[in-house]
Amino acid sequence: MARGNGGIIGKTNQTSFGKCTVTSKTSSGPLTTQPGTRLVSALVVAGGGGGGGGGGPTNGRGAGGGAGGYRTLCCASVCGATAYPITVGGGGGGGPGNPNGATAAGSQGSSSIFSTITSAGGGGGAGTGGNPAPGGGSGGGGGPLTGPAPGNATAGTGNSPPTTPPQGNPGGTGAPGVCGAAGGGGAGAAGTNAPTGTGGAGVANSITGSPVTYSTGGAGNVPSTGTANTGNGGGGGGGPANNAAGASGGSGIVIVKELSKASGMWSLKSQFSSEQQGTWPKPELTSFTADLLVVAGGGAGAQYSSAGGGGAGGARLISCHSITTNQTITVTIGGGGASKTYPAPSNGNPGNSSTFGNPASPISASGGGGAGGGAGPVNGNAGGSGGGGQVPAGTGGAGNSGGYSPVEGYPGGNGDPVNQNYHGGGGGGGAGAAGGNATSGGPASPGVAGDGGIGIDVTPVFGTAPQPYYLANTPGTGATAGGYFAGGGGGNTYGPAGGQTGTPGSGGLGGGADGVPFGNPNPNGATNSGGGGTGSNTLANASGAGGSGIVLIKVPAAAGPAISVSPGSNTIACGPGGTKVAKFIASGSLTVCRVFG
Repeated sequence: MARGNGGIIGKTNQTSFGKCTVTSKTSSGPLTTQPGTRLVSALVVAGGGGGGGGGGPTNGRGAGGGAGGYRTLCCASVCGATAYPITVGGGGGGGPGNPNGATAAGSQGSSSIFSTITSAGGGGGAGTGGNPAPGGGSGGGGGPLTGPAPGNATAGTGNSPPTTPPQGNPGGTGAPGVCGAAGGGGAGAAGTNAPTGTGGAGVANSITGSPVTYSTGGAGNVPSTGTANTGNGGGGGGGPANNAAGASGGSGIVIVKELSKASGMWSLKSQFSSEQQGTWPKPELTSFTADLLVVAGGGAGAQYSSAGGGGAGGARLISCHSITTNQTITVTIGGGGASKTYPAPSNGNPGNSSTFGNPASPISASGGGGAGGGAGPVNGNAGGSGGGGQVPAGTGGAGNSGGYSPVEGYPGGNGDPVNQNYHGGGGGGGAGAAGGNATSGGPASPGVAGDGGIGIDVTPVFGTAPQPYYLANTPGTGATAGGYFAGGGGGNTYGPAGGQTGTPGSGGLGGGADGVPFGNPNPNGATNSGGGGTGSNTLANASGAGGSGIVLIKVPAAAGPAISVSPGSNTIACGPGGTKVAKFIASGSLTVCRVFG
């Protein structure tokens, strides 16, 4: 018998036709779902805690307030055309200042609530009155230990009440001294201990389509107000007016995304009608492909006169890397090799590896090799790219120590074969080419140190420079550095000697450090470039350290709203063709939620 559902026999399924509508609630009040909505995702951020009050020049300054709790809700069931109550928490007030005595902590922020999710307000920063910092979504910073009414250095606890995953982190611990107040905790990291006292990092979220960082802890000693609708903690009372009141925390926010999703069996009539109305949801993806750049930390230059340059960190450019949805991936950023100082002539320290820890297929790059240094022919060390060799005739270290194909880096250059002070060391290898050999002008003529090898050009994959995730065009990275990473460190020369001055080598494009004339401080590889450091130009100067690594992840447009990064120092930016690029400059995690495409 003919049926009104187009001949399909069986259950007619319902789905969510939310049209991916995003509503940002900055004040309390109901949200009414669309008639077709059955599933939502949400971000719930509470109000940040207020900063503690400053107690005058002898009693110390106030600590930073903790950030409001940060929680997410993924694919929760709701009813269509239904009003759901939402509470948006306000920021806590700052503690009042007192030029003559003890002060109170800042007030706790208020909770934000949607559905089954409650995020707790941030704890207030401690004052100078002797009470510990309050806890909350993230805890307030501990107070200073100074003056006739010393405070309490104990940090406020974070993730209170406890949730899984944690909604925040503890504040930092206070210390003696007028500026002994600590920073409040953030959603991505704990507050920094005094006397630094910076607030803990927040977390970036792209539920609105663009990355925004929420729930950053307030700084101690600096009364800066938390930004509205971010859940940021308020800064502690201090600054030039030591008795200043603490600043208020930022108010919270609740953001709800009404999802589109279909599954099961459908009548042709229903499906056709939804297509015409533009409400037929895109299918859910269980995985997608991304492009990756994983760069390890660069090697340091050697400690000796006329020393070689450090090898760049290994660099791996991977296309079409499969990533499964609904998981959190650990990302490790390798540090650069530390500089070497006199009186310990020796090879440079190696860089550390970086890893994109996808459980199904982790991608790692090897740290750069340290340069050769010391009396006699000393060879550079192997690494992602090899370190340069020392005068006389030290050979460059091998590259591609991970044995990858395509290679992650190239060998370092050789030192000058002639043993004269004004001759040079070899350049460190780069991710795009080998380091240059030092060249000799003969026993009585100045030599030329080797240049660092050029780095890898990633613009064919990540887009034409400039991009917000590329190296800045500053000294140490070159005028056209945008789009290049992992350049080798330049070799160096010692001089003047006998009236002769050698020529230092240039750093490789992509963060390699340039060699410099005799007596000048030896530069480091550029931060988050994987560049090698330069070798010493005299025994009295430390060698250049290697630059830290970096990881870039380019995801398709459909996956952009589903990714977030932590801690807050890592960012998400727009890439070419509607893509999103996650930039990791510090170890953290990439969270991938459900993707519809």
